Amino acid sequence: MAARSLFKNVKFFVLCHSALQLSQLLVSGYMKSSISTIERRYGLSSQRAGLLAAFNEVGNTVLIVFVSFLGSRVHRPRFIAGGAVLAAMASLLMTVPHFIYGPYEYTDRASVPGNSTGLCQSDRTVSSSNQSCGEHEASGHQGAYPLLLLGQLLLGIGAVPIQPFGISYIDDFSSKRNSPLYLGILLAVTSIGPAFGFMTSALTLRIFVDFNTVDSDQVSLEPGDLRWVGAWWLGFLGASCLLLLTAVPIMFFPKELPQEDGTEVEAVDDWKRRQSCPETTLLGFIRSFPRTALRTLRTSVYLAVVLAQVCLAAVLSGLATFMPKFMERQFNQTTAFSNMMIGGVALPFSILGIVLGGVVMRRRALAVIGAGRMCFVSVSLCVLTAVPLLLIGCSTQKVHGVYPRPEPLLNPLSGPVSGPPCGSCLCPEDSFNPVCGSDGVEFRSPCHAGCTSEELHPQSGRTTNYTNCDCISPHALPTTGLSPESSPSFSPDLSFGPEGWAFPGTCGSPCSHLFILFMFFVALTCFIASFCHTPSYIIILRSVPVEDKSFAVGLQYMFFRVLAFMPGPVLYGRVIDTTCLLWGRKCQRNTSCLYYDLDLFRHRFLGLQLVFFCSGWFCFLVLILLQKRGQKQEAKPRYELTHTEA
Repeated sequence: MAARSLFKNVKFFVLCHSALQLSQLLVSGYMKSSISTIERRYGLSSQRAGLLAAFNEVGNTVLIVFVSFLGSRVHRPRFIAGGAVLAAMASLLMTVPHFIYGPYEYTDRASVPGNSTGLCQSDRTVSSSNQSCGEHEASGHQGAYPLLLLGQLLLGIGAVPIQPFGISYIDDFSSKRNSPLYLGILLAVTSIGPAFGFMTSALTLRIFVDFNTVDSDQVSLEPGDLRWVGAWWLGFLGASCLLLLTAVPIMFFPKELPQEDGTEVEAVDDWKRRQSCPETTLLGFIRSFPRTALRTLRTSVYLAVVLAQVCLAAVLSGLATFMPKFMERQFNQTTAFSNMMIGGVALPFSILGIVLGGVVMRRRALAVIGAGRMCFVSVSLCVLTAVPLLLIGCSTQKVHGVYPRPEPLLNPLSGPVSGPPCGSCLCPEDSFNPVCGSDGVEFRSPCHAGCTSEELHPQSGRTTNYTNCDCISPHALPTTGLSPESSPSFSPDLSFGPEGWAFPGTCGSPCSHLFILFMFFVALTCFIASFCHTPSYIIILRSVPVEDKSFAVGLQYMFFRVLAFMPGPVLYGRVIDTTCLLWGRKCQRNTSCLYYDLDLFRHRFLGLQLVFFCSGWFCFLVLILLQKRGQKQEAKPRYELTHTEA
């Protein structure tokens, strides 16, 4: 009896649905935080990675209108649970490429210690390296991308009924006094969920992707290596189990709950009246849709605030998808640490801004005009705090043959090469194993540095230094980036001889010390931008007729998906791709980018965010002007009436 009564309690439903929504949004945040790792693992361009990140919005956008029509006609708890099960299966599908396409084969991987393929090679060795192309094509590696797209599509479809049905179910059967509290809890979870996703990825991406099949002794990479790929699939596996677990209790809730304040009869009668309304039939809904949409879109105040929100949503789509990648490249941070900064700093400051924005609205008792001015001031300050981000950073480290840009050269066997050939070195086209020369210049591999030998650690057998490097000035010390002593593999007691030498890994970025300052401005911008979240919703709800409120909110989310969340990541990815200096090559095709022009990356990526902020600022300015004009039009008849009476 106790268990049965629990499933007739709206408070228990709020608890169960909050857990379910947290799990679903954790998957969404985890996907965005893992996108750069998936990009590296499967050799995707940033544009294709952006399309993958946005693809869950496709199914969501198509079905959200039908869900809004169904409303309370269906057994909402079962639909919610069914959507969660579908999302769990989709999350499980996302892990399939990891299990069916074999282990991650990073470039210059040594099969056994002391047999590195990254050294200066002969003609015969290069030819044998290129023979693996047939095996690569036959492995079905390219099939991973369609599977990931399908998983994202199903994730979006599964998420459709969860939030709308949950909100309406709670609002229908809770008391008017408690309903705002329950919905506030759900909205808080909505904000916290993605942060949990980013924090989860900060843990899983520290683990090597193939830890379940490859002995750790055979992995010569560290998380800071540009070739490192973390266990991105592990989070999807855990989230799938969590979704299934939280979906089970939802299945046991009835179609209707006892009304919390004891007015169950009135609630049922009201539900029956709504069912008999002509516009709740499918034909009536289809007939009324164009008329209602046109009436809503003709409301200039509504249109201005929604377009402003779309601009801010576009900023969010870029921040969530590619900001960890930007931090990794610009400030020489690991992917896991960058995700931790987004999930542990930027998103919590956004949540705090949303809460304080609502508090200010309540304390100041701001009306619609006051809410519009609050949004305008908030976005104006965002523009000011976003400008310094363009200036915090450094240029790309000096990379031989890549940056500064050299004259193009052609290798007769492997095509374009990054830099002049050194001696008789003929390097494979897919060779990428960054080393830092003793002269402070970075090379894309020991082969490109002309290194013919290596020094090994006596215990682990891993490479500590590359020696006899023809392309590196002998006895020179690094003048930029990291010193060799900062490398964990550096051995200062070695005698290198007259030739140049190098140590494994990138020379690093001279901008690492600016990372804290950069995060300060990112957190400040997120905090200030979030202040206009609650006021903008108030403006929307009060700018349309009462009967159109639900439709106006649904139309707003439609605009979000169609104009921001779907095209946003693709646009940002395309912009990032235009800053690539050197693309990876595998079997005569481009894979993911190896080196970026960091100045262009910073200016174009953050500049695009600034453009969206300025667009939002302009929309809020138009909103204020429209509100002022509306005030004058309302005051004019009263003035004329008073003047006539006098």
